Formats: sequence, structure tokens, C-alpha cells
Amino acid sequence: MSDELDNNEDNLIPKGENNSSEETITKVTGMYRDWFLDYASYVILERAVPAIEDGFKPVQRRIMQSMKDLDDGRYNKVANIVGHTMQYHPHGDASIADAMVQIGQKDLLIDTQGNWGNILTGDGAAASRYIEARISKFGLDVVFNPKVTTWQASYDGRRREPINLPVKFPLLLNQGAEGIAVGLSTKILPHNFLELIDASIKHLQGKRFQIYPDFPTGGIMDIANYNDGMRGGKIRSRARINQLDKNSLVITEIPFGTNTSSLIDTILKANEKGKIKIKKIEDNTAAEVEIHIYLPSGISPDKTIDALYAFTACETSISPLGCVIEDNKPLFIGVSEMLRRSTDRTVELLKKELEIQLDELEEQWHFASLERIFIENRIYRDIEEEETWEGVISAIDKGLQPHIQHLKRAVTEEDIVRLTEIRIKRISKFDIDKAQQKIESLEESIAQVKFHLEHLIEYAIDYFKRLKKDYGAGRERKTEIRAFDDIEATKVVIRNTKLYVNRAEGFVGTSLKRDEYVADCSDIDDIIVFTEDGKMMVTKVDAKTFVGKGIVHVAVFKKKDKRTIYNIIYKDGARGANYVKRFAVTSVTRDREYDLTNGAKGSKMLYFTANPNGEAELVTIYLRQTGSIKKLKFDLDFADQLVKGRNSKGNIVTKYPIRKIELKEKGLSTLKPRKIWFDDSVQRLNVDERGELLGEFKKEDRLLIVNQKGGVKTVAPDLGLRFDDDMIILEKWEPKKPLSAIYWEGEKELFYVKRFLVEHPEKEEIIITEHPNSYLEKIFTDYKPMAEVVFAKKRGQERDENLELNLEEFIAIKGINAMGNQLTKEKVLEINALPSLPYEPQVPVEPEEMDVIEETELGSVPSNTDDSDSKTDETGQGLLF
Repeated sequence: MSDELDNNEDNLIPKGENNSSEETITKVTGMYRDWFLDYASYVILERAVPAIEDGFKPVQRRIMQSMKDLDDGRYNKVANIVGHTMQYHPHGDASIADAMVQIGQKDLLIDTQGNWGNILTGDGAAASRYIEARISKFGLDVVFNPKVTTWQASYDGRRREPINLPVKFPLLLNQGAEGIAVGLSTKILPHNFLELIDASIKHLQGKRFQIYPDFPTGGIMDIANYNDGMRGGKIRSRARINQLDKNSLVITEIPFGTNTSSLIDTILKANEKGKIKIKKIEDNTAAEVEIHIYLPSGISPDKTIDALYAFTACETSISPLGCVIEDNKPLFIGVSEMLRRSTDRTVELLKKELEIQLDELEEQWHFASLERIFIENRIYRDIEEEETWEGVISAIDKGLQPHIQHLKRAVTEEDIVRLTEIRIKRISKFDIDKAQQKIESLEESIAQVKFHLEHLIEYAIDYFKRLKKDYGAGRERKTEIRAFDDIEATKVVIRNTKLYVNRAEGFVGTSLKRDEYVADCSDIDDIIVFTEDGKMMVTKVDAKTFVGKGIVHVAVFKKKDKRTIYNIIYKDGARGANYVKRFAVTSVTRDREYDLTNGAKGSKMLYFTANPNGEAELVTIYLRQTGSIKKLKFDLDFADQLVKGRNSKGNIVTKYPIRKIELKEKGLSTLKPRKIWFDDSVQRLNVDERGELLGEFKKEDRLLIVNQKGGVKTVAPDLGLRFDDDMIILEKWEPKKPLSAIYWEGEKELFYVKRFLVEHPEKEEIIITEHPNSYLEKIFTDYKPMAEVVFAKKRGQERDENLELNLEEFIAIKGINAMGNQLTKEKVLEINALPSLPYEPQVPVEPEEMDVIEETELGSVPSNTDDSDSKTDETGQGLLF
């Protein structure tokens, strides 16, 4: 475009006008290009993106250098530090103060005093004139060394500032960094102090390592897609939510990037929108996070926890982006490579420091040797008769020559000048033995430094180990790494509205309050609709939606629901045969109309039921009197029909016209018991064969849960259940199988044994006494458990063998609240579980149940499949015509 402007510049001057009236046209194309590039480069290099060498942005580096300039061991007002930093940083006091507060809140480089804000609550720091700071011991140890620092002139040329600080630690990864520049950004997440040191040591040892983020706010984190912190990666961060009781929850840790104020705001908004339902929320956060959430009665705490993760900032997704500055250019790398480069640079800096230290020691040794020669051989007397400075220098040089063969370098005039500066008092008190000891000590130090240089990697490893020992206390990992389960919003959302239907007119929606009520629903639900003409549609909940006249069934749709089975009998066309079919609807395209009949014109549904547990009823079919037909009435058992795909044609019931169909007998479920697994990595139940198989569950079956506090309860195996970290037993509950427990009774300070049955399945009961020192030692769920009791040996006496205890014989089954029997009065060292004795309970024989098969195409051959999946509590709905 600039070329076009150049070629047409003359044409921009109007013809017929003289030069005095001509306007001067200035092209800005080139200026814009150059100025914008300069601006973009400045923002990238000087403001937003940290350097890989020391992990600092320019403002952070200048703050640290200013603090070093002012450091005298005492606290300095932050306002004073900010003012001093302005000698290096040309962007005003506000940006410097904000950057300094961010460094101080990370509690590593700056020792703070006063109100520096709270990253948990989001409260800001006090004004810089009220707070104080000084460099921490760690900062002084690893950040500064003027002898190995490269300097440059400051922006106004009055001072010199470091190009990069000699940081001997992966500081960038520990503190993290975030910045938005022109055309690029960076987001490096903070990592754990101790884990970074361990990873650096592994790198130096040539071993593989992995590092993951660790957030100061704690919480739980899923790093499955972290991608080493590079572009395209993602982590999920969750708050730690625990159930206090059946009506209250407590949040004790929050996701990275949030604070209690913003988190509570999202919870309140979700409550206002009806996504969740809470009664009250309290923020008691001080040094630690403590947010209490009170629930209305009847609201499930487990589902509320899932809903908090689904609809609020209790779960956040963070996309890292590793971008740093290297050689004045942006570089995109992963955190592992950042750590390697930081560790390698630490080795280089340690090498430079050792080399400088070696030069200094050798210089000290050289002058100490010269000093000894000068004084021991009384060379200072040779200058008494010299009248000129040149004569003094020459005399000393001549006197030293016979004694300097062992020196490592030549004697210079500067060395001789230093000898002339030795005071008479020092010469008179010179001690040859002390001088020799000093020289030998320097030789030992030189040998030690040379050894470190020859074994540089080992020296660097010891350096990192020292950092871990000196500064690692209290820096353990705060964020728990755990795989997350995927939460389906439709399964956990609170049903905040009501669904209505006008069957005759064919409308469904939440605004039809004068029509028939269907069910409670949410505004993110889908609904499934069946009509008399054999059509089916799934559509999103709305105020009013037309789905087709003659609605026979409408309900909230559950995706991947294999347990809800639809039983229908339909007439194929105006004069066709009648067919029966059973099918499940697991997935569909929203707002698409599906034909459940054979597609002939005039087809009509004669009978329909929706069965949440695959029930198969028995119906009586009445035929019309036509022709020579003799049998006008017969029974049809849906249990005889296989469950096929929704597109299947079905089986012929009769080719004669049907007058009516009546329900004769309600049916039982034809589905297999549902197999349920427990995935320990996500602490959730599933039907996808992940984790440990808990067993096959029918509708009435329950799970037995025992925790370390001695709590025992049973629950229905709902896939939305959440489990506490202190759970020690999770298995299918057998009501007639006793539990055996050994516990320490705190008041009497003895072990007790009890055997009991769960008496109140719906209630959690504590099986140990209420004394604060009581604790559960062992619990057994086998019929005939065995335990080994190991006694402490008495002085002068030994037991031949430990006690093997048959708990079934030791104590009879008593009430769950009984204290039990005393185990022993002797001192017990430990109690171990032994293999249980064999026992085969009598299992009642049950009739075979019908398999559920899934078919997706017309005419396909039935095959047995396992259709275990999530259960539903809806009731069947039958329609007779």
C-alpha cells in the first residue's frame, strides 16, 4: 500500500492551483510500522515477559537491586524502596509498588512487615508508607553476587543496573509469572520449592524428572493435560469441599486464581439462577480459608458439591503458556526445559564464583608469601639508605629475587608497593609460625576450591541440598494432585422450574402453568416427547415449544440411559399389521423427529409405557370381530420381547385390527443387576469398569461405608456419591453379615472387641466410644475373621508365640451401640489381620433374568450385552387406547 502512495503522490495535488496554495502531505505508513514495532518490542522485552536467565521481569529485577542497595539488615519503608527503584525504572511509583506487593506475597525473596494483603480473601495491601520490607535470607543467599553480575547503564545513564541477576535457583518456576504483551502472552504456573530442588538434583544426576504446579491457595488439581506447561495444555483446579453434616458444607482451600470474595460471588449467582440451592453462606477466612455453606433440608450435600464444581468458580480451568525472553527474543518452552536451563545456569554461576574465589585465595596466598619473605629475610632494611622511590622499589625487588622461586606468578611493582605499606608495628609483632599457619590454611582452601571445580556437578548437588535443608521447612506441597471425574451439569443442577404439557395442542414448556404438570426440571435440561402417531423428539427446555399434537408421554431426558425401557404396540399404517417392540433411547440429535413405527402413512401407537428399570408388564389384547376370526382375546407378555434399537421394526402381534389393550399385570425388571466399580483415583463410583468391582446391585442393594473415625453407614449406590479421604471400607452391604471391630477405649486405655449388625441402614452410627482418645484399630467384614495380637515383651520374660484370635468365638453378636468385650489387660504392641476362616453362606437361587440387548439397525440379529448403567427413580407411565 505504501508503494501505491509513493507512485500516486503527485496526483494528490489539485491541478490549476499554484504552489503557494499547495498542501504538504506527510505519509505515516512507515512511521506507524516502525513505531508500533518499537512499542511491541518494548512491551515484550521490558515489561510483560520474564527473562529465562533469572526469572525476573525488569521491574522485579530493579526492585530487588534497589533493596540490595538499601540493605543494612533492617526493615525499610516500602515507599522508600519504591522511590529508590524509580532511579532504575521509568514507569512511576504505582507499578513499582504493585509489583513489590506481588513479590512479597509469595513469601520467598522479601521479608515483609505490616499489612501486605491476603491472597486468600483478595484484600489489598496497605499503602506503601505503612508497610516495610527487607531482603530475606534466601534472597541474599541465591540472588546477589556483584562479582559475577553483568551491568548496564540505567535509563538516564546516572546509575548502573544488572542486565540479569545471578539467581542460583529455578526462581521463575517457583514464583510463576503472568503477563500480556503485544501479540503474545505468558502464564507460567508456580511450582513447589522442594520438588524443584529435587528435580534439579535429578537433572544433575542424569535422571528423568517431572514437575507439576503447586498453588499457595492449596486445593485439588488434575494435571492429566498439563502438557509440561506449554501452549495447548490445561489443568483443572478445584476447591477442597468437605461435608460437615447433612445440612452444611465447608470450603477449606480454593482454586488458584480465585479468592474467597470472588468465589462466594459465583456461588451466590448460581443460587440466584437456580443452579444450586443454598440457605446461607458465611466467610470465616482469616489465616486459612473457611467458607461455610448451609443447605436447606432435603438437599443432597453430594450433589451440591458436584453442582458447585459445575456451576461456580469452585472449579477453574487454567491454560498455561510457557513464554520467556532469551537473547532479547521470546522463546516458547516447557517447564521441564526451563528447569534444565536454570539448573545448568546455576552450575555455570557456581563455577564462576569458585573461579573468582580461587583467584582471590591465590592472590592472598601470593601476598602472604611475599610478606613472610619480606619480613623474615629483613629485606625492609635494604631500603634504609635509599633516597629515591625508584631506589626503594629496586632494592626490595633485588632482595626478593633469591626467595621467590616457589611463587606461582611473577612479582609486580604493585606487589612491592603493597610491601612498602606494611606498618612498623606489624613488622615488629610478626609471628613466623602464625604466618606459616595462615599460608597453609590458604593452601587448604585453594585445594578445596580446586576439588570443587574438578567435581562441579557434585558441588552443585550439595548446594541444592543445602538450600533444601536451610530454607525448605514449611514449604511442602499444598495442592493435592488427583484425577478428576467429569461432572455432567444436567445430573447435578437443581430442578429450579416446573415443566407443563398441553397434550392435545402439542405444546410443552415452563410457561404453560394452566396445563398439566409433568415434573420439576432445570433450564439446561432436555425433554423427550412421544406422540400418538409414533413420533419421538428430544428438545431443550423452553418457555413454550410445539412438538406435535397428541402427546402421549413427556419426561426429562437422560443421556446414555440404558435402563429406561420403552414398551410400545403400534399399528403399521391404516390397514397394516400390529407390531410390538421394546427399546431404550441412549442418544439422539436434538430437535430431530424420529419415527418409531415402520413409516407407513396412518401409523398409530396403540399402547405405550416408559419403564425406568426395564419392567415388562403383561397386557390383554382385544381384537375386533372381522371375518372368520375366532380368538378375540389373548395375553401378551413384554418379557418375551427382546430389547432392541429404536429403529427396529419389532415383532408382529396380530394382523387383525385391535379393539383395545388392557394392563393385566405389572411386570418386574428384566434388566440384569447393575455392576458397579469404584475408581480410587477419582474417588467415585462408575459403571465403566474403571477401578475395583464392588459387585452387582439391584434396586434395593446398598453400599457399606466405614471411616477411620468409627462411623458406619449404608447408602444407595448412586453414581453421584462423594467419599471422604478417611474411608477405610467400601463394599456391597450384606444385611445379615456381621461386622467385627477392635478399638482402643480412651477412658479405660484398653482394647475392646465388638461384633454387630448394621441396625439402621439410613443412619450413620459411631461404633467407638466418645472419649477423645478412642480410635478404631481394625475392622473386619468377613464372617469368620482372624486377628493376630502381638504383645510387648516384658523384662526378663518372653512369650513363646503371639495370640491368634478367632473373633467369632471371642464374642457374640451384640447391638451396634454395645461397648463390647475387653481384649486383654496386657500391653499390646500391634494387631494384625490374618486370613479369615472359610465360610460359604447359603445364597438363595433366583430365576434367570432377561438380558438387555442394544440394536441400532433394522433387522439386525439380537445379541446379549451388558446394559448396566446409571439407575433412575422415575415411575413408569402407561397409556391405553
